[in-house]
Amino acid sequence: MATIQKRGNSYSIRVSCGYDTKGRQVIQSMTWKPEPTMTPRQVEKELNRQAVMFEEQCLKGYQSKAIKFEEFAEQWFEEYAKPNLRNTTYERMLQLRGRVYAAIGHLRMDKITPRQIQAFVNTLSKDGANERTGKPLAPKTIRHNLSLISDVFSYAVKVGVAADNPCSKVTLPKDTPKEKKIYTREEVERFLTLLNSEPLKYRVFFNLLIYSGFRRGELLGLEWKDIDWDNCVISVRRTSNYTPKKGIYTDTTKTKKSQRSMKFPKEVIDLLRTFKSEQYSEKERLGTKWQDHDRLFVKYDGRPMNNNTPYFWFNEFCKAHNFRFCDIHSLRHFYASALINEGVDAAAVSGALGHSVVSTTSNVYCHMLQEARAKVSEAVSNALDFNRNKDTKNSA
Repeated sequence: MATIQKRGNSYSIRVSCGYDTKGRQVIQSMTWKPEPTMTPRQVEKELNRQAVMFEEQCLKGYQSKAIKFEEFAEQWFEEYAKPNLRNTTYERMLQLRGRVYAAIGHLRMDKITPRQIQAFVNTLSKDGANERTGKPLAPKTIRHNLSLISDVFSYAVKVGVAADNPCSKVTLPKDTPKEKKIYTREEVERFLTLLNSEPLKYRVFFNLLIYSGFRRGELLGLEWKDIDWDNCVISVRRTSNYTPKKGIYTDTTKTKKSQRSMKFPKEVIDLLRTFKSEQYSEKERLGTKWQDHDRLFVKYDGRPMNNNTPYFWFNEFCKAHNFRFCDIHSLRHFYASALINEGVDAAAVSGALGHSVVSTTSNVYCHMLQEARAKVSEAVSNALDFNRNKDTKNSA
C-alpha cells in the first residue's frame, strides 16, 4: 500500500515493490504538488487518487526516474539481455559491470549527463586502465564498455525511465586500425604441404577453413548431416561456443546470413570421407564410452572439441615448423583476400563470409577492395589507351 508524506507544499508518495537480487527493498516514489486554488478537501481527494494510480502503475512494472543506474542495469540484464542476447555477448556484458558500476552505478538515471559518460570513457584510454598490463584499454574494449551503458539507456528510454540516451553524444577515442596479418599464397601452399604429415582431423579442419573462410565456431559446430556428399556442399547451420559458466554449448549462428552453404573441391570432400571413416572406426573401438554428438570435430570420446584446441595446436605447429604464426582467423582473412584478388565483388565476398551487411566486408577489407578496384581501373585504362592507338595509326 502507498504511503504519503507531506513535504512543504508537496507530497511524497512511496510504494514498496518487493526486493532486488541482493535482498534490498525496492521503493518507487513520486512527488505530487496540488494547485494553489484547491481546497483541503479537494487536495485530500486528489492526493488519494494519485496514490492509488501510482500504486497500480508500480504493480504493472512502472519505474521511477529516480532509480540508480546499477539497479536499473541489473533489471536490464534480467529482463532484456538474458533472454535476447547471445550467450557470449551476455557474459561479456556481465564482466564489464564492475568498472561501469564503479563509475556511474550510484548515479540516478535521470541525472546522468553525456559529460559524465564522456569522462568515464576518457579514463579508459589512459595508462593504467588495463590493470593487467598498465596500459590503456584496447579501443574494442572501450567500445564494449560504452555499448553496455548505451544499451541500458536505450532500454530505459523504451520503458519510460529516461527521456533520451546520453551516449549518443559521447565521442570514442580515435582508433587507428592495425594492419591485418594475412598469409601469402606461398605460405598457405607450404602450410597445406606440411599438413599432409599431421593428424587427419587437423588436416580436415584447416583445409575446410582455407577453402571456405568459415569462422572457428562455425567449423566446430559442423555435423555430418550438414554435408551434401553428392554435390560437394557443406552448410553452416549452427556454431559451437564456450563460456566459463556454460562450458561448450551449441548456439545459433552469429547472424541469419551466417547460415550459408559452400561448395568445396572434390579433393576436400574425399578427405572428409576418409575422416568420417576414421571417426567411425574410433566410435566402434570405444563402444559405449563414445558419446555421439554427430560433430565432425570431437574429443577422443566423441564430445565436441574445445574451442581453443585448434588455436593451441596451430600455435605449436608453427613453432615446430618455424612457420609464421598469425592466428587462425588470419586464414579467414586469406580466404577473403583470395576472392578479392580474383575480382569477386564485395557483395559476393560478403555472402561467402557470412557478414550480415556488405558494409561490414567493405570496412574490414577496405584496403584490399581499393587495390582491386585500382587494378580494374588500370585494366580499363590500358584497354582505352587512346594515345597508344593514335601512335599506332600514325606509324601506319
